[in-house]
Amino acid sequence: MQNLSRRSVLTLGAALGIAGAAAPSAAWGWSSAGSIAGTDTVTDPWGVWDDDTDPLLASLLENGQIPAVNTAFASWRRNGDALPAGVPADLTAWLQRHNKLPAWADQTKLARAAQFNKRMSMYLFLLYGLGSGIMSTVIPREARNVYWSEGGGDMKARAAKTFTYGYDLSALDAFQPSGGFVVTSNKTRLTHAAVRHLLPQSAKWRAVTDDQDFIPISNGDILVTFHSLGTYVYGKLKQWGIRMSAAEEEAYLHQWQVALHLLGVRDDFIPASWAAAKQQSAYALTPIMGSTPEGVDLASILLNLVSQVDLGVTRGFQREFARYVLSDKIGDWLKLPRDYASRTLIEVGWPAYVAFREGLSPIIPTSFSLFDQFVRGLAMLFLNNGTSPTYTPITIPTWNRPGT
Repeated sequence: MQNLSRRSVLTLGAALGIAGAAAPSAAWGWSSAGSIAGTDTVTDPWGVWDDDTDPLLASLLENGQIPAVNTAFASWRRNGDALPAGVPADLTAWLQRHNKLPAWADQTKLARAAQFNKRMSMYLFLLYGLGSGIMSTVIPREARNVYWSEGGGDMKARAAKTFTYGYDLSALDAFQPSGGFVVTSNKTRLTHAAVRHLLPQSAKWRAVTDDQDFIPISNGDILVTFHSLGTYVYGKLKQWGIRMSAAEEEAYLHQWQVALHLLGVRDDFIPASWAAAKQQSAYALTPIMGSTPEGVDLASILLNLVSQVDLGVTRGFQREFARYVLSDKIGDWLKLPRDYASRTLIEVGWPAYVAFREGLSPIIPTSFSLFDQFVRGLAMLFLNNGTSPTYTPITIPTWNRPGT
């Protein structure tokens, strides 16, 4: 296998269906004065990887130890579980360093975020799945990295693992000993480092990527994925007029701050406020979105997976809703067919549905049951990990997309 001098962690979805992005064309200019570190420096996150994790995974892969690690990890699910036995000593040492919350994590805010996630669950699952999930396919590096890695050949399994990450993050006890998000984050971070080692060995990936030094998924790419998830969803909730207290908004951001830290993002890159996050997103995410053949194919696969669940709507309605929450520009990039009758219904009915659900209007819209079944169906798809109510294990890959 090829040895790489610099490595990094994949985004929270790179090995799971949502990962990696192209770096912006302009030089990085966001100051860490807006970060939780508050250091007022300017460092290019696209040149920062995960030096504490990548050499470890390269060694485990080179020595053929990953299958045994996956076996040992199978029963390791809860934050309060003992570290898995039967893994190499250097991996145990890594887990001892990282299987914990950062010192600055605020349990009060995390508990408030859990309650917010519960209250917002229907909107969150809709926006995570049909919004962020499809947006990932118009982030060029993300689409290429997903397509050419192992999971690109089995998007149903990859989507189920993505749901596992999101479900564990959204659970009421996500950061408690009974929850599983810290464990899931560690498995994801290790998986990402493995993909980082494997993907550069794919000639087809190397032929299409513009990753710096042919090393995928830097801290910058992780930030882009955060903005396609947390920042995007927060903006949509505000746009739709969803009631959120200042404390809830802060708690929702704090949950993502902790998540980014657990995935290996440096604290001087993690936004300290939603204002800083929106500023960073406008610089890092918006300018780099575009169409790729890989992204068009992945979007079609993901939308067809959603279509397998009875949402009480036509495929035309589903695809128009994706256009509605993302934009017609993105819909055109992905070649989503038009259904103008459904679009009219959505543009009139969705604001009325939200207003009634939020207690802002006493009038039940005539389309209420249609939207309610649609949103509940998407929520159940998320809660069932895309396939069934059973847990979907996150496993470390040992190869790329077949045939690459």
